[in-house]
Amino acid sequence: MKLIVGLGNPGKEYENTRHNIGFMVLDELAKSWNVSFDKTKFNAEYAIAYHGGIKYLLVKPTTYMNLSGEAVGKFYDYFEIDIEDILIIYDDLDTKTANFKLKAKGSSGGHNGIKSIISHLGTEKFNRLKIGIDRPTPPMKVVDYVLGRFSKDEMSEIEKIYSKSVNCIEDFSKMSFVDLMNKYNIKKISHNYRSNNQ
Repeated sequence: MKLIVGLGNPGKEYENTRHNIGFMVLDELAKSWNVSFDKTKFNAEYAIAYHGGIKYLLVKPTTYMNLSGEAVGKFYDYFEIDIEDILIIYDDLDTKTANFKLKAKGSSGGHNGIKSIISHLGTEKFNRLKIGIDRPTPPMKVVDYVLGRFSKDEMSEIEKIYSKSVNCIEDFSKMSFVDLMNKYNIKKISHNYRSNNQ
């Protein structure tokens, strides 16, 4: 069984905000798999999906971002899910808008939802799919930026990565996470390599 969690804030006022990109990607996944979030448990909306012979729990915590770990921890314990079978999808200020990055472990990086999950799982070693939203231009505050909605141009770029995100999540059950990162993470060419080959 795989536990796929999208982070965000519940309610109409937060729909399509940058902080809700985890919800948005999970909604696209559910649409692709023809399932709906018609169940509630542990302060979360969730769907059960079977894809490629694998059972998935698609979970959207409804506790608001800062308490996301409450729902994740309860699903993890109740369904006795292996830690390596968890994938958390969320917004990342340090990645360019509409790019994404897979990461196998690490600190919260200041993200309160991830901080809560680390607290409730008792470990930093869980898989993440970080969707880039870029950083705000000063003097805009980060809190106002992440709770703001994507511009029309940004939304156009975000929509282009939905299918890639769905493919990535589908591959999550088919290969090791190291192989998944090698396949989907953008490769950076080192300065020395460029210098030696100009």
